[in-house]
Amino acid sequence: MLLGVAFLGIGLWAWNEKGVLSNISSITDLGGFDPVWLFLVTGGVMFILGFAGCIGALRENTFLLKFFSVFLGIIFFLELTAGVLAFTFKDWIKDQLNFFINNNIRAYRDDIDLQNLIDFTQEYWDCCGAFGADDWNLNIYFNCTDTNPSREKCGVPFSCCTKDPAEDVINTQCGYDVRAKADIEQKTYIHVKGCVPQFEKWLQDNLTVVAGIFIGVALLQIFGICLAQNLVSDIEAVRASCLFT
Repeated sequence: MLLGVAFLGIGLWAWNEKGVLSNISSITDLGGFDPVWLFLVTGGVMFILGFAGCIGALRENTFLLKFFSVFLGIIFFLELTAGVLAFTFKDWIKDQLNFFINNNIRAYRDDIDLQNLIDFTQEYWDCCGAFGADDWNLNIYFNCTDTNPSREKCGVPFSCCTKDPAEDVINTQCGYDVRAKADIEQKTYIHVKGCVPQFEKWLQDNLTVVAGIFIGVALLQIFGICLAQNLVSDIEAVRASCLFT
């Protein structure tokens, strides 16, 4: 519950720093995904679950305990459904992931949190764009049209660049004009593989770890549901015995 409050606090602080709290209508202005939503949604769910489970157990409130069990059961069902759908409709998931990344590429400069998230993703998976560096043509600052006045024209963000171990300071201009070069020459300066195939490769290489984490989380959720239901049964049994006595 306290961790949920911390996540909510971080999310609200981030929105306050960006001026969203002073202008709520600006929430809809961002064309891409705002990473702050991750903190707000995660924090909200954790707080609700923590509050219902903790207070329900302390006060022996069967309504809160049942709510905790049902809410946790819904989350477990949604996770299970998402896993089955991801395995069954791989191509559809790939298309949606491509659409999601490209949509956020368009909004790359619109929000600093989104920009940092994209840069982190491209650096972590050594990738550039959804399926390649040319996806950055979707961004008004990086596209290669003749009418583009931006200095970043035909370039890519620095997070696409291959890193030189000898460099201590990040060269934020390393991606300038790189897509104006020949494809073979581009490989010297940037990662040419897209983030979607790189994510697929990472998932295959770490399938055991990912599966283990999902199974561990699922077991904890089932264990929590069982404990809550067991406590509800005990409370109702005690109350029933008191009525008869």
